[in-house]
Amino acid sequence: MSQPVRPPAPETRDRILDAAEALFVEHGFEATSMRMITSQAGANIAAVNYHFGSKDALIQEVFRRRLTELNRQRLAALERLQADAGGAPLKPSRIVDAFFGTALELAADTEHGGHTFMRLLGRTYTEPNAFVRQFLAEEYAEVLERFLGALYGALPDVPREEILWRFHFMMGAMSYAIAGTDGLQLFAGHFDDADPQRLMPRLMSFLLGGLRAPLPEFSEVARKGGREAA
Repeated sequence: MSQPVRPPAPETRDRILDAAEALFVEHGFEATSMRMITSQAGANIAAVNYHFGSKDALIQEVFRRRLTELNRQRLAALERLQADAGGAPLKPSRIVDAFFGTALELAADTEHGGHTFMRLLGRTYTEPNAFVRQFLAEEYAEVLERFLGALYGALPDVPREEILWRFHFMMGAMSYAIAGTDGLQLFAGHFDDADPQRLMPRLMSFLLGGLRAPLPEFSEVARKGGREAA
């Protein structure tokens, strides 16, 4: 009787990346040691040095292997929208969907690591790490320039400063939501509706509401303070 065919074991490089990704989510970058990563990956330090060279290079590759493709998909979605619009301004909702919806689809992937990666990406927005932030700023440079430009064109009556603030708030909302339901448990008690597939429509509705909110009315004191600071 023939033995069942087993799928090939993940390559050492992928095991190291998977282990590092999961441990960075759980413990953060500083608290995760190379020994922890090699132990979980079933590898040794020599293998890490061979494939990556250093912990910093390993961190970069953890992000690059998924973020590069995510940003490629975002730009491709934006380019399709712009081609269909034929030069006309895009609907803000379509722009938001192309940027955030693409990320939420990745976050809904609980089988191939997408959900874990998006939790890690969300953590970087709140965990101070100058090296990681600088790396992500470079990775995001083109995609943010293109999407913000599209939003400026779609919302000509909204000051660009306000669009930047709202995009910042939207990024924060997505990061917090993807990070998990721990915060929700604090004030909601037992909460059993944490299905990543149901997160997307809820969060997209919230993000669009924030983008379309009335412009703030600043007091005279606040306006003077802003001018003095400038």
